[in-house]
Amino acid sequence: MKRKIYLDFAAAAPMDSQVVAAMKPYFTDLFHNPSAIYLDGRAANSQLQKYRKEAAQILGAKPAEIIFTSGATESNNLAIAGIMDRYPNAKLAVSAIEHESVLEPAKLYNHQLIPVSPGGIVEVSQLEKKISDNTVLISIMMINNEIGSLQPLKDISARIEQIRVQRREANNKLPLYLHTDAAQAGNLFDLHVSRLGVDLMTINGGKIYGPKQSGLLYARAGVELKAQILGGGQEFGRRSGTESLAAIAGLVTAIKLAQNNRKISLEKTKKLTEVFATQLQKALPEVGINRDKKYHSPHIISATFPGYDNERLLMELDEAGIAVGTGSACSASKENPSHVLAAIGLSDRESRSTLRFSFGKSTTAEDLAYVIQKLSQITSPRQ
Repeated sequence: MKRKIYLDFAAAAPMDSQVVAAMKPYFTDLFHNPSAIYLDGRAANSQLQKYRKEAAQILGAKPAEIIFTSGATESNNLAIAGIMDRYPNAKLAVSAIEHESVLEPAKLYNHQLIPVSPGGIVEVSQLEKKISDNTVLISIMMINNEIGSLQPLKDISARIEQIRVQRREANNKLPLYLHTDAAQAGNLFDLHVSRLGVDLMTINGGKIYGPKQSGLLYARAGVELKAQILGGGQEFGRRSGTESLAAIAGLVTAIKLAQNNRKISLEKTKKLTEVFATQLQKALPEVGINRDKKYHSPHIISATFPGYDNERLLMELDEAGIAVGTGSACSASKENPSHVLAAIGLSDRESRSTLRFSFGKSTTAEDLAYVIQKLSQITSPRQ
């Protein structure tokens, strides 16, 4: 039997058994519509509010600040369009390495791209240059899904607060909101919104061992969003559509497990990453690791193999039972090279020679040693 190693956890993670157990009752016995007014409907609504309260407690928020969605793409679209449709004459600024679910809606409005360092970090001095008196929203993802750059959100939010004070002193009443896409962060990092200093935050269940097509948007009290999905007015009028209690139960259970175990997971992943990066470059000295040494999430390693086509490498690894990524799985079918790698200074040729390795709960040191062995064989000169 062929050995199988999965190193694409940044694209998708399997559901935790506790998540599956939490979801199961809502497929059969507790299937009722939470908006119905008969007893079973009210019981379903009670369950909905219970999970909303649990999510809020974990994130340091109020229940009314939690909007359940179908995942990070919807949450990001609601954050961007929901604010900008309220302030159609204002501007927004987004980092150059955002996920497409931020970049694409941003294109519909007056927006600016914030450049990043070669390690993929938004520097406060660069951010300041993109904020004008008419900027209403800034969106900077917490962890990049392709290269793992970990943004200094606390520094960024502190500077934004200083700008807010300056606006009030100048009698500028336009708000300035900070949104972060934290889809990749939940397994390893703190998601407490007040400690991060964010006004809006996206979470995706499928990346934290929860169900796919589950997510939420935290929107701080006082942040007014224009609904993008219209209908029955669920989720406090901000996101219409019957709530899926199964997905919500799975999502909240996954958030709880991820946040409870994040410190242990972080230490384990740090050790695996350092061993992998060191041994990979020892075996293949020409390989470049694309990361910022200080601000980096250890669960993602972006590596460039000069002179090798990444799709060919991926397929040969796949033949050996090893699953890795070439970048964002959401845009893997597009022919254009990665906008993230271009933003950190890689050429098209270098981008097309880059693989993404992302680690999860089941990743072992033995797995990584085997992957390096196979990479050495694949890239060795053929006789």
